[in-house]
Amino acid sequence: MRFTDFISVKLTLFLIVGILLDSWLNVTLIVAFTLLLILTIILIVSFKKQKRNTFPLFGVVSLLTTCAVGIFSTSLSNDTNLTNHYSNQLSNANGVWHLKITQVLKPTSYSNRYFVDATLFENNPVKGKLLLTFTSDTAHTTFAIDDELLVLGKLGNINPPLNPNQFDYKSYLKKKGILHQIKSDYSQIHLKSGGTKTLKGIASNFRAHIISKLEKENFGSDELGIIQALLLGQRNDISATIYDNYKKAGAVHILAVSGLHIGILLLLLQFILKPLERLPKGKTIKLIVIVLLLWSFAFVAGLSPSVVRAVTMFSFIAYAFYLNRPANMFNIIALSMFFILLVKPLFLFEVGFQMSYAAVFSIVWIYPKLQRFWYPKHFMTNKLWQLLSISIAAQLGVLPISLFYFHQFPALFFVSNLVIVPFLGIVLGIGILLIVLSLLNILPSFLVSTFNFLIHTMNTVIGWVAKQEEFVFSNIPFDLMQVLLTYLMIFGLIVSVSKPKFKNVSFLLSTIMVLSGWSVYKQYELKEKEQLVLAHQTKNSVLLHQNAGELHVYSHNENETQQRLVNDICTAERLTKVTYDTLQNYYLLNGKCLFVMDSLAVYPKSKGIDYLLLTQSPKVNLERVIDSLHPKMILADGSNYRSYIQRWKVTCQKKKLPFHYTGERGAYDFEGFND
Repeated sequence: MRFTDFISVKLTLFLIVGILLDSWLNVTLIVAFTLLLILTIILIVSFKKQKRNTFPLFGVVSLLTTCAVGIFSTSLSNDTNLTNHYSNQLSNANGVWHLKITQVLKPTSYSNRYFVDATLFENNPVKGKLLLTFTSDTAHTTFAIDDELLVLGKLGNINPPLNPNQFDYKSYLKKKGILHQIKSDYSQIHLKSGGTKTLKGIASNFRAHIISKLEKENFGSDELGIIQALLLGQRNDISATIYDNYKKAGAVHILAVSGLHIGILLLLLQFILKPLERLPKGKTIKLIVIVLLLWSFAFVAGLSPSVVRAVTMFSFIAYAFYLNRPANMFNIIALSMFFILLVKPLFLFEVGFQMSYAAVFSIVWIYPKLQRFWYPKHFMTNKLWQLLSISIAAQLGVLPISLFYFHQFPALFFVSNLVIVPFLGIVLGIGILLIVLSLLNILPSFLVSTFNFLIHTMNTVIGWVAKQEEFVFSNIPFDLMQVLLTYLMIFGLIVSVSKPKFKNVSFLLSTIMVLSGWSVYKQYELKEKEQLVLAHQTKNSVLLHQNAGELHVYSHNENETQQRLVNDICTAERLTKVTYDTLQNYYLLNGKCLFVMDSLAVYPKSKGIDYLLLTQSPKVNLERVIDSLHPKMILADGSNYRSYIQRWKVTCQKKKLPFHYTGERGAYDFEGFND
């Protein structure tokens, strides 16, 4: 039986279609409810009048109704559709906010950040999610989940990316239901006492208690950071070097408690609790105990969204093991996805959710097929082949998504997984024991030393794999169309190898041809493209001239931030060659003149300047310069003082001249450059 034959799979696919439709169309709650009501009535009528050997009206309406359910659930999860959402009530959002912390984000060098729920504004009930940001200060303690704050602040927009092809934090937060932020200062924040506690807050406090216990033990700093990530879902203390090593080695997924960890834990519990099956109703008792222990682990890990997702999914899979019907695995996984998306439809847009289900579906479908190719007789060879098969199946499932989001492929992923996956089972088992003993204050020092050695060894192996940089392919351009076509190609490959029929092979070859044709089209499109962009960069000036597959970078100085900007553009635009040069004073843009005025404040006396770019805070009377040069537009980048920017903006308003500051309006694309 094919997985597409399961009703649960079809319903889940149409639920996803509904979620996507609402995200594109922004359907109002009233329209979504009306559509669902109409289709539900038609569904009931079609069920009563459905006859055999006729058009399957009931089945079609069922799928359409499921699609409507997806639209309605997504619309319902959008707080802006509620009348008491702050954006529907406030005309002046500057005042005292009553906020409740729901998630603590990793602090930056300059600020502490939190996701919060707004409950009151100036003593008026409101609803909605916000990003709270204030300047970090080591002299003050940070806040925790469930803390209730009175904050004097003003509602502000979340800025879009200032440069092309950069990570869009605004869009990322929007998919989490967060549309605005409040920037404040520690002196304007008051912590309320006696706030209500939630289960998530209690779990977070319990996790903090465990971490405080582990910090008293003799763990190395790098090892303790990995322990917190593997067992408690806390990645804030992992050093940048260690994280980068895991990323290059293709093992970064183990640094966040997710499907892999819960899956391994489920297999461990299945093995350890097998004797319970000998009892009356033993299999049922075993299932209940396993589910309870999985959710206990989720509680210890802080009940973060990724952990709750993974435990929900594997609770369904534990039920599939209980039924002992391998064919039902697709059905159970699809049902778990259906119910998760029904409650939290926006999870669909999270990378962790996509990769977890892609990996699990791929393992369930591809792993048994790989096992049929070879049956090693030697025990160790057989186990290694099983591990390798699981690794290949999972990698095939997540590869297109990984390339789309991270543009990187670690070719030695199978080495990392062959070592880490069995290693991870031992680490999780001993680690849970270590936490229990630590809470009971009976943790022996030899166990600490042993566990410290295990983590250190794992880090060393990962570090060695990461150093094989010739096997790490980065900055790989990969768009959404390539994701879809690659999944179709993988599907065609597996089906063709399993059943080498003419139609299956034809489908595979067709997808390869279309994928190749898409790549050729993008290369042709690239040859026709030419643009000039003034990028935004603090304390620097950067002009980017793209001409077909080449990028010419003109700047005052090169630095790491500029290199990241160049890498992002080269990856997104599929550029293969980059040249660097010093920023000049004159540029001719198809008959239009761009003049760059730097700190020397030297400018020509002749007229005919179309664009005047101000850099490095030139001390100049802008009004006099405008009268002399008669520019058609003034531009200023991130290399200028803010006080100068404000003064120049006022001058341009007075002169009724367009003014573009990259720090506010983002990079400037010189339109008409390739006319």
